[in-house]
Amino acid sequence: MATILCIETGTDICSVGIARDGEIVSMLESDEGRDHARKVGVFVDELLRSTGIAPEEIDAVAVGKGPGSYTGLRIGVSFAKGLCYGLQKPLIAIGSLDALTAVAREDYEAGIVAVEEWEKARLCPMVDARRMEVYAEVFDSEGTALTDVSAEVVTEESFAAWRGEGADGAFVIFGNGAAKCTEVLSDAVLIDVTPSVRGIAPLAQRAFDEGRFEDIAYFEPFYLKDFVVTTSKKKLF
Repeated sequence: MATILCIETGTDICSVGIARDGEIVSMLESDEGRDHARKVGVFVDELLRSTGIAPEEIDAVAVGKGPGSYTGLRIGVSFAKGLCYGLQKPLIAIGSLDALTAVAREDYEAGIVAVEEWEKARLCPMVDARRMEVYAEVFDSEGTALTDVSAEVVTEESFAAWRGEGADGAFVIFGNGAAKCTEVLSDAVLIDVTPSVRGIAPLAQRAFDEGRFEDIAYFEPFYLKDFVVTTSKKKLF
């Protein structure tokens, strides 16, 4: 039974938890804006103290690798790598869209969200990438990926193979990039699901059992798009 510290900071939500055997035993989350650099360390310290788990008792550190916010991902991954270096523990990286889908599946099983004929549904987590662009991927109701991760400029033609008259089940969208797409994707079913380490925990346990660890020295977040630095047009002097 592994004890894994889980971290997800790829969006406005900062989520940190401790999992045992793939189940979260304690977690702290905040959606109060992008103050992740301060909160992630505070959350880890509070969780270790409240659970009585010593840092050296952690078997691995798992982090959401993206895609998502450039700054948020850098904060989470850098913190996770620092812990792994200091504690000499392995690093596990979990796709943020995979984890978001795992949260949706858990929420459905718990009765928190409702979708007709769930077993036929196509699940599409969406992370906001500004304007009408999202980072997205399509999964079946069992959490198996049906497409690659993509940066999608959403139009009425987007995801045509998985929605509309030819689709067997509902096209379900969720995540912080989903709400803005409902007018364009008028036949999609919007559910309220947010990023959480609840989705990372079971996937991290599976990766731990299979020995799928990252090279701490060289691992980088999955940004998907290059980070663009813009020059301010304001005259400072």
